[in-house]
Amino acid sequence: MRNLLKIWGILSMVVVALSSCDDTVTYSEMKEKEIKLVKNFIVQQKIDLIPYHEFIKDTITETTNGRNEYVEVDGCYLQIVRNPKNASDGRQMRESETVNMIARYYEYNISEADTISGNINDTDNPDIMRVKYEYGVYSASFTDGYMKAIYGDAVPQGWLVPLQFLYFTRYQSQAAKINVIVPHTKGTSEASSYVYPCFYQITFTPENWYDTN
Repeated sequence: MRNLLKIWGILSMVVVALSSCDDTVTYSEMKEKEIKLVKNFIVQQKIDLIPYHEFIKDTITETTNGRNEYVEVDGCYLQIVRNPKNASDGRQMRESETVNMIARYYEYNISEADTISGNINDTDNPDIMRVKYEYGVYSASFTDGYMKAIYGDAVPQGWLVPLQFLYFTRYQSQAAKINVIVPHTKGTSEASSYVYPCFYQITFTPENWYDTN
């Protein structure tokens, strides 16, 4: 009888172990779920995806007349809401230039349908990014702000993708403004670890900027 009970005990543990294995979600499955979440978000937000070859002609995504255009760039879905090309000091970053960029943002976890963090309306506590443009590549690190406090120095690659298309001005009222859907591979350390996509709204204003004239 005792041997029979031992056998049943062992079988029960095996069943539990197998059940636990069955409940394990693979990385491939998490990626598939992320793709579906992004597609559903695009539908829910009534986003019009335009081809890259159309976007690159003028680097404009239409946000008026009922249009809500985004373009896929490096795995992210980007919308340029405001690009201050016509500002009196508006210009792009120059080769080998390093700039302290003031960033105000809103971070939304698409997977959880919940806001994670943000300072888009907090004029006193912006995030500061130290941005460098060299050999056609943008790199950056956070030096102050919410993102640094939550995630550390590393700037998500999804934040850097829009910079190649943007002009910048010191005037906050005309600040470059973008919306971007960022997959986990281009996101924060948390998004990368737990495989979830985020939606960001971000404005960029250089801390020290001068007229190009």
